[in-house]
Amino acid sequence: MKIEKIQALSGSNIWSIRRKKLIQMRLDLEELENYPTNKIEGFRERIEKFMPSLITHRCSEGVEGGFFHRVETGTWMGHVIEHIALEIQTLAGMDVGFGRTRETKTPGVYNVVFNYIEENAGIYAAEEAVKIAMALVEDQEYDLNDCIKKLKEIRESVRLGPSTGSIVEEAVSRKIPWIRLGTNSLVQLGYGVNQQRFQATITGKTSSIAVDIACNKGLTKRMLHDAAIPVPIGDLITDEIGLENAINKINYPIVIKPLDGNHGKGSSINVNNWEAAKIGLEYAQQYSKKVIVEKYITGYDFRVLVINNKMVAAARRVPAHIIGDGQLTIQQLINKENQDPRRGYGHENVLTEIEVDKDTLELLEKLQYNLETIPQKGEVVYLKSTANLSTGGTSIDVTDMIHPENITMAERISKIIGLDVCGIDIMAENLTQPLKESGGAIIEVNAAPGFRMHLAPSEGLPRNVAAPVVDMLYPPGRPFTIPIIAVTGTNGKTTTTRLIAHIVKSNGYRVGFTTSDGIYIQNTMLSKGDTTGPLSAEFILKDPTVEFAVLETARGGILRSGLGFSQCDIGVLTNIEEDHLGMNDIHSLKDLTRVKRVVLDSVKKNGWSVMNADNISSMKIINDLDCNVAIFSMDENNPYIKRFSKEGKIVCVYEEGFVTIKKGDWKIRIGKAKDFPITMEGKARFMIENVLAASLACYLNGFGIEDISNSLRTFIPSAQLTPGRLNIFKFKNFKVLIDFAHNPSGYEAIEDYLKNIESNKKIGIISGVGDRRDHDIRECGKIAGRMFDYIIIRNEKHLRGRTEEDINGLLMEGIQSSGRNVSYEIIPKEIEALKHAISMAEEGTFITALSDVISNAIDLVQEYQAKELQEDIKV
Repeated sequence: MKIEKIQALSGSNIWSIRRKKLIQMRLDLEELENYPTNKIEGFRERIEKFMPSLITHRCSEGVEGGFFHRVETGTWMGHVIEHIALEIQTLAGMDVGFGRTRETKTPGVYNVVFNYIEENAGIYAAEEAVKIAMALVEDQEYDLNDCIKKLKEIRESVRLGPSTGSIVEEAVSRKIPWIRLGTNSLVQLGYGVNQQRFQATITGKTSSIAVDIACNKGLTKRMLHDAAIPVPIGDLITDEIGLENAINKINYPIVIKPLDGNHGKGSSINVNNWEAAKIGLEYAQQYSKKVIVEKYITGYDFRVLVINNKMVAAARRVPAHIIGDGQLTIQQLINKENQDPRRGYGHENVLTEIEVDKDTLELLEKLQYNLETIPQKGEVVYLKSTANLSTGGTSIDVTDMIHPENITMAERISKIIGLDVCGIDIMAENLTQPLKESGGAIIEVNAAPGFRMHLAPSEGLPRNVAAPVVDMLYPPGRPFTIPIIAVTGTNGKTTTTRLIAHIVKSNGYRVGFTTSDGIYIQNTMLSKGDTTGPLSAEFILKDPTVEFAVLETARGGILRSGLGFSQCDIGVLTNIEEDHLGMNDIHSLKDLTRVKRVVLDSVKKNGWSVMNADNISSMKIINDLDCNVAIFSMDENNPYIKRFSKEGKIVCVYEEGFVTIKKGDWKIRIGKAKDFPITMEGKARFMIENVLAASLACYLNGFGIEDISNSLRTFIPSAQLTPGRLNIFKFKNFKVLIDFAHNPSGYEAIEDYLKNIESNKKIGIISGVGDRRDHDIRECGKIAGRMFDYIIIRNEKHLRGRTEEDINGLLMEGIQSSGRNVSYEIIPKEIEALKHAISMAEEGTFITALSDVISNAIDLVQEYQAKELQEDIKV
């Protein structure tokens, strides 16, 4: 077997709209294509013994053991690898279950698709699943435990922490989109101007002053003391003299901790003698030069969580410990405790595995114990000096037991320090009494407190503490996204996108839009190039200044990574024509439709799909969409238009020279098409189609007819505003048209326009696109033969696997089949071809350059225009 390619899809895709995180592995089975599992001796027995947990995979059988039944009756290795990849992720604590395996048009080559939680882990699972399958086929050894361990390590290195993850999950449950900013825990919720950011449990609303106060334990203690809140007495010291003075003042037992520490790092608890105190000072100063020495308060360790100045949860924390049975050693008891299914690696489970570290050994040494000591039956041996869950501690929910006076105190503390998310550490015998009665005290106030102990306590009710965070960031009525219009199709995407963006901008919004020539905010290009993929869409949606997004969304990006947005308000499908066929397993219009409709399937249920009623392929999916549908047409009598109008639905048509919105029998005219500059006085019918699509989308979004009309009148096509989209340059004796047309339907649109152009000679500069089918290249040549009097064939910059001779030969075959006797020549370089065409120009010549390198062609023509102007000035 051979892996040809592995892709990590991260947005809605051709396999699933809902399951965005999918691995797509293109796998060549090679010789194994001839050996389904029932022809591989002993394979069923080996895979069942190797991975018995696959019994839970129901597969297409729909019952437990269904996958094993498929293996026994015979299934192909791609399908087996899909299930192995899913199961090894699940065994590593990443519960996944969706998969698909489909053969491509190439015999023996399959797309193996399965979902993942963490991208790097998913890719590793794909690679290892193939190795495991080969080991099973060849009856060789494979270390599954090592594979699972590696997957866990990958997961822990990249996953969101439990606190961050819980907030993301709560946001997702409310359909709030999210974007991970970088590789740490910095997350953006929402889009554009309505975004909110947070990292762990620090939010964009968290005061930096409050964080500084909370991190300065001495200042925190002083502020709380001044507010009549009980805190332990103590001093801030830097050396042994200060330590001795502090002990003389407060007496043993004491707590020693770094001034700027967190998560219990550097802390020594319940210190009872001078030697231990000196060791504790040295330990604390590994984290901070300044050290706090304070009275050790007896009692239990409690954490109270306050969000948006409201107490939401409280937990009692218990340090990692074991309970003796009089038979097992401490190490054996630790091993036994770690076998608790609730404990896992890192943050994968409710509890974390207990590791023996320096803190553990020092605590045992104080008891004159070691790991081989056998504690008495019932004896509790604490293994950590702090109760953090990350070191193996446990938590008990006590939210419903906290005294109202303590609740009020906790909420006061959050306001005194100024934290929107505040963790308050309390040492007390209980929280059922006011602290002033129980003798308890506030030990610390924490910015960015962990949520894990509340989300999944080892005892008591779990508390959804992420919900109040999202409530705070997005109170009722506050929007979390911005309007998104996504434009897809074969031809007309870029112009339609620019038209919509212009209308939106003209109506007072700060618009961000992506096109095949760059990323723009307002009309400022921020990134040049083909920016029609998911990363470009994300660029716009991450920008905190953008109020409205218009996203050109091309086939390539969808196939490569999926969509860059979760849902859109309006999806526009300009048309589906034969283009890019034969690439990326897209071989037919049906396949291409499957790609393009991903955009329409992502439209919100109450949103709109805008579709071309004149395009047969588009209309085939009109009844399959789970949203509102509106259509446009160049023909008022189009059967779909008539049906929609009869049903009282909204359509947009070109009738009697007008661009018109129809609602049932009512007509609302936006204006005459010839008055909109982009239509070239109404001569460019394909531009009128773009106007129809853009007008309908904007009308559905809520823009007024007059506003749309005025915007269309002020959209002046030019090489700067619409590069490569019917750019016409006028000279004294001739004209030059530059356009990006590169497929048969694009050529036909230019042919339709040129029929309206009076010219004594029409010269065309054409090229074939290397990654298109032979039929497509021939057809472009044939159409060129029909519309031009003289043709110059030049070579495209990127041949994409073909030779110049191959492409040019197909173009010449097409020209010769056009039915006209057209002269042509070959000039390989585009610039030289354009110069030659201009040198041939006579009075009334119309040159059309169908270019793939738009900027170069435009620069050259503008250079010629400047020279002509200079010559006129001299005269």
